[in-house]
Amino acid sequence: MSQKTESRLRLGVNIDHVATVRNARGGAYPDPLRAALMAQEAGADGITAHLREDRRHITDSDIDALMAGLRVPLNFEMAATAEMQAIALRHKPHAVCLVPERREERTTEGGLEVAREENRLAHFIAPLRDAGCRVSIFIAADARQIEAAARIGAPVVELHTGAYCDFHAEGDFTARDAELARLVDMAALAQSLGLEVHAGHGLTYDTVAPIARIPQVIELNIGHFLMGEAIFVGLTPAIAEMRQRMDTARAAAQ
Repeated sequence: MSQKTESRLRLGVNIDHVATVRNARGGAYPDPLRAALMAQEAGADGITAHLREDRRHITDSDIDALMAGLRVPLNFEMAATAEMQAIALRHKPHAVCLVPERREERTTEGGLEVAREENRLAHFIAPLRDAGCRVSIFIAADARQIEAAARIGAPVVELHTGAYCDFHAEGDFTARDAELARLVDMAALAQSLGLEVHAGHGLTYDTVAPIARIPQVIELNIGHFLMGEAIFVGLTPAIAEMRQRMDTARAAAQ
């Protein structure tokens, strides 16, 4: 496998937390589709939306609207359940990303446990792949999980950057740098196994550049920070700033 850095790093914008704000009042505003369309016009290469089992933010009707209204690909995040598989097979989005999900968590904590569930997950993703969905697995930067993802036939892995970002926010730069080194090594391992490598979770302006410089990573998925920053500067400027930081870091890695 070539180690050459991809010249264009894709940005997927997660619009889940527009729905979180909407659902706080139980009305129709703000509209996640409107945010997705703005992100599309601002240069997002794709839109990510997580339909959780408890529907705490994105709803089924949001997925309907996104599938009908977007020109860029939809990355449909979901738990590996029969209900979600049926929804994905009905819509056939460009991409399906399997994530772990616990009802009591505030947000996705850690990566999917693939190594212990290889047989089940291999059978689970087969019909999604047959339907033309590009299946990715959201996993920790761990060799066992990456190797298991390759064995079950998932073409893409998304490396969980949450620990790296948390260590940075806490000021524990030794632990941050160790986690970054692990992400670099595991991205290389994933590519060597024939997997396409994405990354995401918790990324901010301050943490994105080192991840953008990892040569094997070709897509970042960023949501919560961008939606928060949009409160202060607007969604289009927030995305433009993230895009610029990603591009600058990528160019420096050439």
